[in-house]
Amino acid sequence: MNSHTKHLLHCALLVVVIFVFEIFSGGIKIDENSFTVLDPWIEYGQMGATLLYLLRFLTFLTLPQVLFNFCGLIFYNAFPEKVVLKGSPLLAPFICIRVVTRGDFPDLVKTNVLRNMNTCLDTGLENFLIEVVTDKAVNLAHHRRIREIVVPKEYKTRTGALFKSRALQYCLEDNVNVLNDNDWIVHLDEETLLTENSVRGIINFVLDGKHPFGQGLITYANENVVNWLTTLADSFRVSDDMGKLRLQFKLFHKPLFSWKGSEMYEKSPFTLLDFLQQRKRWLQGILLVVHSKMIPFKHKLLLGISVYSWVTMPLSTSNIVFAGLYPIPCPNLVDFVCAFIAAVNIYMYVFGVIKSFSLYRFGVVKFMACVLGAVCTIPVNVVIENIAVVWGLVGKKHKFYVVQKDVRVSETV
Repeated sequence: MNSHTKHLLHCALLVVVIFVFEIFSGGIKIDENSFTVLDPWIEYGQMGATLLYLLRFLTFLTLPQVLFNFCGLIFYNAFPEKVVLKGSPLLAPFICIRVVTRGDFPDLVKTNVLRNMNTCLDTGLENFLIEVVTDKAVNLAHHRRIREIVVPKEYKTRTGALFKSRALQYCLEDNVNVLNDNDWIVHLDEETLLTENSVRGIINFVLDGKHPFGQGLITYANENVVNWLTTLADSFRVSDDMGKLRLQFKLFHKPLFSWKGSEMYEKSPFTLLDFLQQRKRWLQGILLVVHSKMIPFKHKLLLGISVYSWVTMPLSTSNIVFAGLYPIPCPNLVDFVCAFIAAVNIYMYVFGVIKSFSLYRFGVVKFMACVLGAVCTIPVNVVIENIAVVWGLVGKKHKFYVVQKDVRVSETV
């Protein structure tokens, strides 16, 4: 089956899921019994009705990113063929693969640096350097393609940046930086593994040279899956990469929402506590970006809407309960859009599994079990995201929690 056929089948499945959910939830009304006929202002009072309508309309904060996800998944081939080099890797400009770490997992860093270096060499890339910037020395082996930078404890940036951004800024200081203005930087986390496909994509991107930065897909069900629940929950993020984040760069060539890694392998958090801590950390970090006075409002508008749809998640998800207990009449368009938002988000878990898990590797039965499992994780994920929001808002804002990343460590516990 070629990539275009796969994409058409995926588009058809997405449309079917939306249509079925619209009918099931009442977004598309097919009989008179689907209409709510009560007067909420009399039934619940002015205060109660106003609160119910406000909760219902909070759902619309997610609409921009849902539309971007829908368009990204539909308009661009979701199953592209393997990347073919458009030029010789020998002609590519210098590439610095910069890994940022706190240094808590030195063995993991050493292993992944060697694996990534070999992947680059296997792809034919020659003009590159792997640079590891760390708070604690990891004592990497001396190699002409490897450079270790230890950030001094006393180092402070002019803007007071912390954690990863502090370490990355240190690399750019005049007395530390060894790169030229025309060189390229690929940012990785310590657990991220390059693939030959991603390296070929990077080479094509820098040879083309049309845009200053880019990103692609990260998948989490690679090699050995440590925690099936968190891996299935992360299937949503895979679809997010293929949907809104792909669309923003393909169409607008700007990080309208955000940007991150590119066609690489990572692991989902190994425990539910790490999963929760990770989400809390992301929320706090994005809020700092959105509230920063140094970033013009127009550059963070969509990101701001997106993060506040996350912040208000405990309120918007209460509609699941209140819609059944206290139904309110809404215009047909409002009901349709609310159902559309829910249907697209549900499908993103399904599609994330399709992109992450190989049918040939797992077999039909296990593959379908993964799809069903991803849908079943939605309630768990919603609960965790809600807890993360509350914890992120009331908890400590300046503590960087590092999740367990070394598989070998987790297997010995």
